[in-house]
Amino acid sequence: MTSHTPKAHLATWRTVNISVAERAGRVAVGVAAIIAGGVLLAAAASALAVVLELLLVVAGLDMVVTGATGHCPLYQNSATSRDP
Repeated sequence: MTSHTPKAHLATWRTVNISVAERAGRVAVGVAAIIAGGVLLAAAASALAVVLELLLVVAGLDMVVTGATGHCPLYQNSATSRDP
């Protein structure tokens, strides 16, 4: 029987599983998405446009956070291996 303790989960969460080049790319693309979403949001004309532009900002925030931390939960759970 495998024991899953919160401490073991935190140790797994903190592992870096994104390469340095990909981390830089994620931060750059994330910042661009946040800026673009903000600019588009300022000129939004419909509720659908507002929702889509907010989703763009949230996706940008996700890219910045995963790039800054160096950890992507999707990579952790997939069979794809990334060399940090």
